[in-house]
Amino acid sequence: MTAPTARDSGALRRRLAAELAAARARTRALTHDVFAGDDPDFTRQHSPLMSPFHWDLAHIANMEDYWLVRRGAPDSDLVAGVREDVDHLYDAFTNPRAGRSALPLLDPAEARVYGDRVREKALEHLEAGSFDERRTLAEGFVFSMIVQHEQQHVETMLATHQLRAGTPVLHADPPPPAVVAGLAGTEVFHPGAEFLMGTSSEAAALDNEKPAHPVRVDDFWLDAAPVTNAEYARFVDAGGYRDRSLWSEAGWDHITAEGWTAPMTWEHVDGRWHRTSFGERQAIDDVGDQPVLHVCFHEAAVYAAWAGKRLPTEVEWEFAARHDHATGTTRRFPWGDEDPTPERANLDQRHLQPAPVGAYPAGASPLGVHQLVGDVWEWCDSGFEGYPGFEPFPYKEYSEVFFGGDFRMLRGSSFGVGTPNARTTFRNWDLPIRRQIFSGFRCARSA
Repeated sequence: MTAPTARDSGALRRRLAAELAAARARTRALTHDVFAGDDPDFTRQHSPLMSPFHWDLAHIANMEDYWLVRRGAPDSDLVAGVREDVDHLYDAFTNPRAGRSALPLLDPAEARVYGDRVREKALEHLEAGSFDERRTLAEGFVFSMIVQHEQQHVETMLATHQLRAGTPVLHADPPPPAVVAGLAGTEVFHPGAEFLMGTSSEAAALDNEKPAHPVRVDDFWLDAAPVTNAEYARFVDAGGYRDRSLWSEAGWDHITAEGWTAPMTWEHVDGRWHRTSFGERQAIDDVGDQPVLHVCFHEAAVYAAWAGKRLPTEVEWEFAARHDHATGTTRRFPWGDEDPTPERANLDQRHLQPAPVGAYPAGASPLGVHQLVGDVWEWCDSGFEGYPGFEPFPYKEYSEVFFGGDFRMLRGSSFGVGTPNARTTFRNWDLPIRRQIFSGFRCARSA
C-alpha cells in the first residue's frame, strides 16, 4: 500500500480532524449541552438495553485512548495512554449493558475531562502523522475507525434519549416535505444481474464490508419507499398483532410475552394512534407519510407476509442501492459516487425523525427507489456472516465474534447516523427482537 504524498497527507489530516470534530459536536449536543453537572438523568440507566449516558461518554474516550493515543503515534507502535486504569470499566464485551450502572464509573465531570484530554493527544498524533506503512495508520484508517465508533455511539445515545422519560430536551427543525407523491406501496422491478457486492477500495470501510466479490441476483421487485406509518397502521387495525397464523413461533412468543400490540412508542388515545418522539406526542395521522419506526425484525417480516410480500435479502438491498443497470457498474450510492449531502439523505440527526417518503428525489436510485440511505435502518432477511475472503481487522471482536448468531441485518442508515458511517456497504446487525433502534423496512417479492 502506497503512503499518501505530503500534499495528500495534509488534506487527509484536515478531513479527519473535521470528522473528529463533527462527531464530538454531536456527542456534546446529546450530553454536555442538555445535562448540567451531575444531572441524575445523565447517570441514570433509562433502559436495561442501553447504557447510562456517562458510560457511553467515557467509553468513547477510552476507545479513542486505546487506538489513537496509545497506537496512533506516528513513530511508535505503542505509547502510554491517558487513563489505562479504567480500561476494564469501559470494555463493552466484558460489561453487558444491563450491569454498567453498577460499575464504579467515572463521574460526569471526570468523563468530560477524560474525553477532552484524549482528544488533545489524539489530535497531536494526527497532526504529526505520516500515515506510514503500518496497516492501521495507512490512509488514516484508525482515525476514521474512531470517527465511526463515536458516531455509532452518538446514535446509541440518541436512542437512549428516545427511551428517557421527562421533559423533552432535544429539538430540531422538521424534515422537508414530500416532493414526489404517490410512492407508498409502489414497487420497482429490478432485472437480475451479477454485481460487485462489498468493497475493497473504500479506505474507511470496516472489516465486514470487505472484500468486494461478485454476486448473482435474480429478478425481483422492491418497494419504491419504506413502509409508512399509515400503511403499518392499517396492518395494526386489521388485527395483525392478534393473528397467530402470520407470525413465526419465535415472533409470536416474544410479542405475547411483552404484550406488544403496535410499534414501540405507539399508543391509542381518544380513538387515534399516536407515537412519542423524543418526549413529544404526535398523532400518527399527522406523520402517516413517514416511514414506520421502532419495529423489530419479526414485526417487519409479519407485515410483509400480510401484504403478500417478503423482506429483501441483504444482497437484494445492496444491489438496489448500488447497481447501475445502464452501465453494469457498481456505484458507491444510489445517486452515484458523490458523498451524501442534505439534499440527498436524512442523516446526522438534523431532523430527529424520518422524512416523508418522496422528500429526497435527489437521493433516488436510477430505477426510482427512494430513501435507501438515511431515515430508517431497513431490516433484511439475512443472517450476519463474513464475505468470501473475510479477514478480521483490526480486532476480531468488531465483527467475527458475531457471525453465525441469531442476528438479522439492517441496511441503509437512519436519521441518527453520521454521514461518515452512511455507506451503502455498511452492515448493521441486531437481534430480531430489538426495536429500540431506529429501524423500519421496505418489502420485496420475487419476480
